[in-house]
Amino acid sequence: MSLDVEKIRKDFPILKIKIDGKPLIYLDSAATSQKPKKVINAISKYYKTYNANIHRGVYQIAEKATFEYEKSKKKVASFINADSIEEIVYTRNTTESINLVARTWAEQNIGKGDRILITEMEHHSNIVPWIDLVKRKGAILDYIKLNQNHDELDGNSVKEQMEKRPKLVAITHASNVLGTIVDVKSMAKTAHENGARILIDGAQSVPHMPVDVREIDADFYAFSGHKMLGPTGIGVLYAKKELLDYMPPMFGGGDMIKTVERFSYTPNDLPWKFEAGTANIEGGIALGVAVDYLKKIGMKNVRDHEKRLTNYALEKLSSVKHVKVYGLPVNRLDERGGVVAFSIDDIHPHDVASIFDTEGVAIRAGHHCAMPLVVEVLKQPALSRMSFYIYNNEEDVDKAIAAIEKVKNTFKINKTEVLA
Repeated sequence: MSLDVEKIRKDFPILKIKIDGKPLIYLDSAATSQKPKKVINAISKYYKTYNANIHRGVYQIAEKATFEYEKSKKKVASFINADSIEEIVYTRNTTESINLVARTWAEQNIGKGDRILITEMEHHSNIVPWIDLVKRKGAILDYIKLNQNHDELDGNSVKEQMEKRPKLVAITHASNVLGTIVDVKSMAKTAHENGARILIDGAQSVPHMPVDVREIDADFYAFSGHKMLGPTGIGVLYAKKELLDYMPPMFGGGDMIKTVERFSYTPNDLPWKFEAGTANIEGGIALGVAVDYLKKIGMKNVRDHEKRLTNYALEKLSSVKHVKVYGLPVNRLDERGGVVAFSIDDIHPHDVASIFDTEGVAIRAGHHCAMPLVVEVLKQPALSRMSFYIYNNEEDVDKAIAAIEKVKNTFKINKTEVLA
């Protein structure tokens, strides 16, 4: 089913603004998504009509706040097919979710000489916590390499590194630079066969495609609310209950306790033992509303829409001279998300993005929090990136292509081409 993009766009107030007199074309959803009115209104309604702390008061608005907050966890659990809300821990974002695993499960289970396996296309959030951990524990950090085309994992490298029997495999589900979608179900199977637990960074997958953590057999799965129409400051760590049961709390105080004595305490039940202090109540509630919005559209429809748009963009870009596109080719869309990273000759991506902005087109420029991939593997100081979501259409892509031509004209690339 094709999405009614024009109808969807009406739900997003920010798309009505203008940049230098031109309509905003937002092509940076991989960084953060825009928010529909229902999500914005849910936050406003909480503060206007039942602002109270949760799990404490017995008065009516406190009970309503608790009910709505816990209801949101049920929605999230259902959205990714977790067993129950006991497996859903609210954090600030994907980064905190991964750090929580590093500081609790990994701190207990990773020792000197143990291996942690990641890939060359990880976000810094799935690199830095493991660098810190191996320094603390004397462990070893290994990388699965990309293939010669630098667009997907190298099968021989996967086999070689898995045979070293790592204790933990921490891997992205979809690259925020290349758009490459990893077969995480297969990776989980291989990891488990080699005695490893697997953590999956789902920041670029949960907002864009159907995700079933039980079918994948993920041990840990992390994602952020702000990339899936929800507010900032709310993230999710899914973990199997048997793992959470034996993981120590990361923070102490507030909601994470059941009893406290002078020199000891008893942690709360799951998942609250990992949620110290006052929660991001309105963030959790609004995330539940965002989940409702996406479920109504249907995640298969979201995925199909992005594939069509990515196909359109890749085909358009293929005929634009002086532009190099990174990632899998157009004939492998099933393995590629709605992210298109590109470069224009030797023009710095920051200059590219600045010129795009004069046309009202918002794209990302930089190393995309993936310096080992962009700088060391792709040998680029930075890249430009457009990324799509449910409110984008072919006209947005056309505006981006027109902006590329403006970049080329500004830097006299087209003029040089004619003179040659």
